[in-house]
Amino acid sequence: MAKTGSCPNPLTYVAAKTNKSTLFYLTATSFLCTLSYLAALWRRPADLPPASPATIFPCSTPISAAADDGARPLDFSAHHHSGDLRAPAHAAGRGRRFPRCGANFSEYTPCEDVARSLRFGREMLVYRERHCPEGGGERLRCRVPAPYGYRRPFRWPESRGTAWFANVPHKELTVEKKNQNWVKFEGDRFVFPGGGTMFPNGADKYIEDIGKMIDLRDGSIRTALDTGCGVASWGAYLLSRNILAMSFAPRDTHEAQVQFALERGVPALIGVLASNRLPYPSRAFDMAHCSRCLIPWSQYNGLYLIEIDRVLRPGGYWILSGPPINWERHWKGWERTTEDLKAEQTLIETLARSLCWKKLKQKEDIAIWQKPTNHVHCKINRKVFKFPHFCRSQDPDIAWYTKMEACLTPLPDVPDNHIKVVAGGELARWPKRLISVPPRIGSGSLEGITEETFIEDTAAWKTRVSHYKSLDNQLAEPGRYRNLLDMNSYLGGFAAALVNDPLWVMNVVPVEARVNTLGVVYERGLIGTYQSWCEAMSTYPRTYDLIHADLVFTLYKDRCRVEDILLEMDRILRPEGSIIFRDDVDVLVKIKNAIDGMQYDSRIMDHENGPLEREKILLAVKQYWTSPAPDSDQ
Repeated sequence: MAKTGSCPNPLTYVAAKTNKSTLFYLTATSFLCTLSYLAALWRRPADLPPASPATIFPCSTPISAAADDGARPLDFSAHHHSGDLRAPAHAAGRGRRFPRCGANFSEYTPCEDVARSLRFGREMLVYRERHCPEGGGERLRCRVPAPYGYRRPFRWPESRGTAWFANVPHKELTVEKKNQNWVKFEGDRFVFPGGGTMFPNGADKYIEDIGKMIDLRDGSIRTALDTGCGVASWGAYLLSRNILAMSFAPRDTHEAQVQFALERGVPALIGVLASNRLPYPSRAFDMAHCSRCLIPWSQYNGLYLIEIDRVLRPGGYWILSGPPINWERHWKGWERTTEDLKAEQTLIETLARSLCWKKLKQKEDIAIWQKPTNHVHCKINRKVFKFPHFCRSQDPDIAWYTKMEACLTPLPDVPDNHIKVVAGGELARWPKRLISVPPRIGSGSLEGITEETFIEDTAAWKTRVSHYKSLDNQLAEPGRYRNLLDMNSYLGGFAAALVNDPLWVMNVVPVEARVNTLGVVYERGLIGTYQSWCEAMSTYPRTYDLIHADLVFTLYKDRCRVEDILLEMDRILRPEGSIIFRDDVDVLVKIKNAIDGMQYDSRIMDHENGPLEREKILLAVKQYWTSPAPDSDQ
């Protein structure tokens, strides 16, 4: 019988062997880790604190708390901004520093420089037109200073009647126009009684007299043009009637008249009727005005009145007061003969009829004509009036260094030659005009711009301006800013979004823009001008409280130097004023690098749609600085 006994289980043997091996490997691994840790401690700098998960992965929320909150949503918002970044030490001096100009340049206007103007002819006042510096040698590459003692202007509406003497240190007009109530000097300030050469009782009373002849309050008249504006009292007092006037006057012997207007918070530009078209589109203004503006309307084949006709809207008004109106009463004071004045008025009356204007009324010192709503009858009466003929193959909206022509700008055709149809489309009354689709867009005459484009653009700018106000508390504060500039206004959406604030916006359509949209801006009841930002603007230093630059530097890439545009922006911006740049982030980084060398505090911030947009916003605030005191050696 065979002998039986217990045999070892192979599984038990393998398990025992495995446990011994695992223990060996664990011991060896622990020894090696400890050795590595000790070696690391030996090599670690003595002043570095011990590492821990909390220092390697810093969290604002404790790990245990985060683990317990399993329902918390993911946060995708940016927690770091470009303003948090510090430039490396080697880049600290990379931004170019622009020097300050001398105190004698505090009122420098590059394109209306008095010394340069003397090189040009006096015929038709050509020497008073724009003549900008040519080439790099003539350009002033320094920062124009404010005069010593400059103070922040009074707020509107107080500014309409008061300005600091230190800001515009010129008393000439207080002497020249002493008896006409233009401006008075009192202590440390100027006071503007609202008078003018033809309205010594004040602009308000004068406007009331006009209002008895045509309706100024029903919203049909919104945009106005004041030629030879003086200190712009006419435009200043129209604002209370919701009429926005563009005032202009040359830089001439009446020193600083436009500068006074701007200091008062009234829209104005340096300009003159000479040989070039005014920088506005055709059919822009509901009303044009001349109060003893000294423009020779009857000379040069009526060229200047023909230009007024170009910019007047169908059905628009031309108002004339001063010589030769009411010459029977004033001829002695004007120091002219009755024959001379009567002949001048006859010439103006004849020229107005040749333009198909109708004389509505003449009451005492004021005469008013009205442009026809279309040219149906005007085309027929060319058989009677051989001059002026209708212009041929000419874009009536091009007006940048464009010579005036002694020809009548034709109005758009009307269906079936219907005499009661308004050429180019009838405009809504203000304020509905602001949000109604402009006729130039409704007719499809602007390439790529539709009614839908207009509606979307209007809505977009409401959102953008709301975002701007959250970034710039000065823009959000009613009354802090008065004079604003939009350097690339497109359809005027920026200005439209601010229409309820106590401010006005000069809307610029760059001549380099793909589509000329300035006519749309005016059809909305806003004002503006053409401009190339490769040149200086026709305005005085310290004109604007805030400048808005939407894609301006993208538009001018490879056209002109960034520094030249920034220096011009600095010239026309007031101390402590702001600039809002809106552009691609790479462009804004370059601008920030440059403007930080011009005494600005600046910061790049996110687009209103969030941090994932490449388009960003750069807010820059100009620091306060002025020329040194007159007795200073610096």
